[in-house]
Amino acid sequence: MDKAMAFVPPRDLVVVLPFLALLLPLYIYLRYSRSAKANPSLPTEWPLVGMLPSLVANIHNLFDYATALLAASGNSFEARGPPMSGLRFFVTCDPDNVRHIFINNFANYPKGVEFASFFDVMGDSFFNADGESWRRQRARVQHVMSNPRLLASMAACCRGKVEKGLLPILDRMASAGAPFDLQRLLTRFAFDVTAMAVFGVDTCRLSIDMPPLDVANAMDAVMEVGFFRHTVPMSCWKLMRSLRIGPERKLAAAQRLLRRFVAEMIEKRRVAGGACKATDDEQGGVPPPADIVSSYINDPEYVDEDGNPREFMYATFINYMVAGRDTVGTALSWLFFNLTEHPRVVARIREELEPIASSKAGGGGMVVFDPEETKPLVYLQAALFESMRLYPPGPIERKATLADDVLPSGHTVRAGDNILIPVYSMGRMASVWGKDSGEYRPERWVTEDGKLRHVPAHRFMPFNAGPRLCLGKDISVLQMKSVAAAVAWNFDLEVVAGHAVEPKVSIVMQIKNGLMVKVKKR
Repeated sequence: MDKAMAFVPPRDLVVVLPFLALLLPLYIYLRYSRSAKANPSLPTEWPLVGMLPSLVANIHNLFDYATALLAASGNSFEARGPPMSGLRFFVTCDPDNVRHIFINNFANYPKGVEFASFFDVMGDSFFNADGESWRRQRARVQHVMSNPRLLASMAACCRGKVEKGLLPILDRMASAGAPFDLQRLLTRFAFDVTAMAVFGVDTCRLSIDMPPLDVANAMDAVMEVGFFRHTVPMSCWKLMRSLRIGPERKLAAAQRLLRRFVAEMIEKRRVAGGACKATDDEQGGVPPPADIVSSYINDPEYVDEDGNPREFMYATFINYMVAGRDTVGTALSWLFFNLTEHPRVVARIREELEPIASSKAGGGGMVVFDPEETKPLVYLQAALFESMRLYPPGPIERKATLADDVLPSGHTVRAGDNILIPVYSMGRMASVWGKDSGEYRPERWVTEDGKLRHVPAHRFMPFNAGPRLCLGKDISVLQMKSVAAAVAWNFDLEVVAGHAVEPKVSIVMQIKNGLMVKVKKR
């Protein structure tokens, strides 16, 4: 060492020695942290910045990165960002923990005030709400969504959009022979079907002339900015919001557009008639509404004395639109991707469809399946659920902690802790789904006697679990099955060679670069 230092000119020691003095503590820290931490596979917790460097380095494939960490850490670990940043999470996909958080001790794990701030465009609507406000809204949504007339209207609307919208466009694309983005087409379909259910108005986004998707793009912006807010300190995004810069500027424009859309839809519903009349059977004998907005439009909590929407009305119906469109459009996109990768699954679906399709033969037209007709189709539903297991529309859930608690895994969470439940990761855990958890295999959902295998919601979470289980699950599944049946029976799909298909890192897990396909008529 002395000989080595002898070659360093004395004037340079003034620079070298302080530099070494800085490196030595860092070296000691890294050696100690790697040997001292319980799980060496977890990211290094750096001074001042915590685990943030690892998060930033893997943000492009965050869901797979989290899955690998969870697999290496027994399905749970703690992640920390810079001190005082608020970026501290307990991450778990342990089914026992999930059942405890979402079902057994539900009251201790609300969404929390911080979560609501991330999606402030939806105000105190049922997406964000907790406590009594959530219970009251939940009861109302449950009442609305159990209306047989509304459910029948949703099924009929779905069938009509398939028959007069989706299939003719696919037929035209098949004749042209040119590649197109199937995900974008399905987004248009889901948008129209959702708007019909919510407002009773056909927005006609799914049509040959392909009108702009400005409102759908605004919904995407809400979800993307909500995810961005999860990944940076609150002080950072709030400063950006006040300065109207970065993603926050995009959100402000999206919010204005969504409010204008809701106002226009309500006005169109009024012009169409019926929505402003009495909606209770005891008030004039008017039959129950066939759209959702008619159940709210006379309520003073949602509209003022002049009939103009209040803030709560805007927030609630943005919530309805986002919830309906995102689940259907995203889940169908991933399903068709998986079907293009597994022709044997398509063949089995067609076998299951054959008895229904043969009864509709004649006329030379394409076969359309009523949503109700698809209810008993077990293998088709297995193919859908298997796709949603691997590619859930909502890849992550977040909860706050009200009081200290010990989870079934033995981990302790403190009051104020944030909990992340990567739904994407849970669907890929070998400890949950077996050694073939990464494979697309619908057969895992079918029992030996040919029935759909029941999997509890705390293991299969695309529709949430516990008291917050999606109230639109059953009708959404029937809608998606009817779309999948019609497309699979009438067309062959092929992903364009070289097109990369990977998840988009956001609150809604769309396909990052769309789903470019070619289609052939059978």
